[in-house]
Amino acid sequence: MSFDLNDEQRAFRDVMRAFVDSRVTPHAARYDREQAFPQESWLACKEMDLPSLWVPEVYGGAEADMVTQAIMIEEVARGCASTSVTMLISKLAMLPIMNFASEEIKQQYLPRFATGEIQGSYCLSEADAGSDVASMRCRAVRDGDDYVLNGAKYWITNAGVSDTYTVFASTDLDKKSRGISCFLVEKGPGVEFPKFEDKLGLRASPTGEVVLRDVRVPLSHRIGEEGDGFKIAMHTLARSRPTIGAQAVGISQGAIDFAGNYMLGRKAFGAPIADLQGLRFMLADMAIRNEAARALVYRACATIDVGDPDGQLGYLGAAAKSFASDTAMSVTTDAVQLLGGYGFTKEFPVERFMRDAKITQIYEGTNQVQRVVVAKHLLK
Repeated sequence: MSFDLNDEQRAFRDVMRAFVDSRVTPHAARYDREQAFPQESWLACKEMDLPSLWVPEVYGGAEADMVTQAIMIEEVARGCASTSVTMLISKLAMLPIMNFASEEIKQQYLPRFATGEIQGSYCLSEADAGSDVASMRCRAVRDGDDYVLNGAKYWITNAGVSDTYTVFASTDLDKKSRGISCFLVEKGPGVEFPKFEDKLGLRASPTGEVVLRDVRVPLSHRIGEEGDGFKIAMHTLARSRPTIGAQAVGISQGAIDFAGNYMLGRKAFGAPIADLQGLRFMLADMAIRNEAARALVYRACATIDVGDPDGQLGYLGAAAKSFASDTAMSVTTDAVQLLGGYGFTKEFPVERFMRDAKITQIYEGTNQVQRVVVAKHLLK
């Protein structure tokens, strides 16, 4: 298995880099400052047909391989991490539909995801059920040809912005994880957004509470069978975590690029600080760690592309996500240090990179949970 990019992937990376530099990066600081959804950047991504990358061709998508998808996310995150997670969240919401929904539902929704006509959110976590998914209290009660959903989901990316919500709810509390089912819910009556978080990072990506009050969902909108929800959630996260790693790699690369350019222009003791060996070694170590993270992310993505023949995706995805996000936190902290006092101000983007990097260690499974997954694989 090769992790070298082919000519098409290299060309795509170059196009993405130029696109992000011109259409995404210029808006990043403003949207972060205003804590506003990055509408201009999202529309630019739609113009580039980027939402189609994850969707199969039969439903109007480009059906790009996972490595190409990782390249896209990395390049967008290099310019604006909030815009990259806006792209990622619709994929996360769409994966259960793509892999487990009926053909009718796929035909109804996937082409609209592909064009960016609609966006989706993934509703798994609750106030007391983050890493411990089996503790969720959101209920779905069968009523004829419908289910009635009641409960609250927390830390939901794109809350209020998204048109659809992939909701995991218990159809049998006594069965714990085996009693969880998955539903496709459209924004409408009974779907409320009472609270939004004031976050450290990803401030241009809205994160809020989604409350369901007697929301009726037709039987056709149950994804998979009753009780399949936990399996669907874990299957989805295993195929999404590598792209969180790609996001972390992009954040790191943005910090490395900016810090390197700053070192060439900033003078101290009569010469550019890039001439100081201690600082050169810091920058080199940042790049070395990020290159290793990128390779691990690509390996996990390539494993998805070949169908996970050795059953290592859970292990590789957890390893890639945790290593890349730990690297992003370390690299961005060092980038702030390289800029000295300027790095601590909002005049330069490295403090934003550092703030944005932190969440990659937390969402889609904390890095502590990822180490549980890795250890379980090693000790099985």
